[in-house]
Amino acid sequence: MTIVVTTPTGHVGSRVVRLLLQAGVRPRVLVRDPARLEARERVDVRRGDLTDAAFVRKATAGARTVFWVDPTPYSADDPIETSERTASGLVEAARAGDVARVVLLSSVGAEKRHGVGHIDGLARIEEQLDATGADTLHLRCGYFFTNLLLDLDGLAGGVLTTAFRPDKPMPWVDPRDIGDVAAARLLNDEWKGRVVQAVHGPEDLTFEQVAKTLTEVLDRPIQLNVVGDDDVRAALRSAGLTHSAVEGMVGMTAGTRDMVPEQPRDLETTTPTTLASWAYTHLRPLLQAPASP
Repeated sequence: MTIVVTTPTGHVGSRVVRLLLQAGVRPRVLVRDPARLEARERVDVRRGDLTDAAFVRKATAGARTVFWVDPTPYSADDPIETSERTASGLVEAARAGDVARVVLLSSVGAEKRHGVGHIDGLARIEEQLDATGADTLHLRCGYFFTNLLLDLDGLAGGVLTTAFRPDKPMPWVDPRDIGDVAAARLLNDEWKGRVVQAVHGPEDLTFEQVAKTLTEVLDRPIQLNVVGDDDVRAALRSAGLTHSAVEGMVGMTAGTRDMVPEQPRDLETTTPTTLASWAYTHLRPLLQAPASP
């Protein structure tokens, strides 16, 4: 059994690699910088750039299963086109029969197919993989806990900023739990055809609830700062992002603001790690006040 893992040093990919090794499987990992791998002597390393479709085509050939994580950065000039082009090597391998199965890290909102900003790129990858004839599993994941790490300065100042509706519940999930689900699916040969599985975390949360939880975990008041789409646009433009990149990021929030996920919350879609436990382990140490001299 050959299992290929992309982005093996990321929040999800690193967890997948660890679990595969613990299951006795030596994964083939596609990575730009092997030095960042924790156990590089125990994996089959293929060094290259995931945005190079020719490299991906060659590196995935002959694999039984591929775990694909779109590496397109949100700052890409044209994120949707970049996502589609980057995955083309994998799509070619699946169409040619060189790859039998693909597990795709997708997102809640991809079922809308358009109008969801950067997520539209994942929708296109889903559609292209579905057309190859390979067995394909789409993991439709909720909002990552780790997105909170993107504004540590704001949280340190007691502010949680969002453009989402503050009172609208939505699924929040720990990427580590996504890795658990992905690894289980990669190791299971029973599923066939096209499968969609949501990964919703333990509960749906509003941003108001998130701010309250962080207040308790961080031992400091966290105030919610709700901004509009135009405020986000202005901030991203001031950071130097192109129009397409800005609209890709704004579109993710605007397109999912009032959305109900296609898959219901049930035993299969619910994962265990709570926001409070994750924040205590990963966020609180980063925001501890320095010791007094």
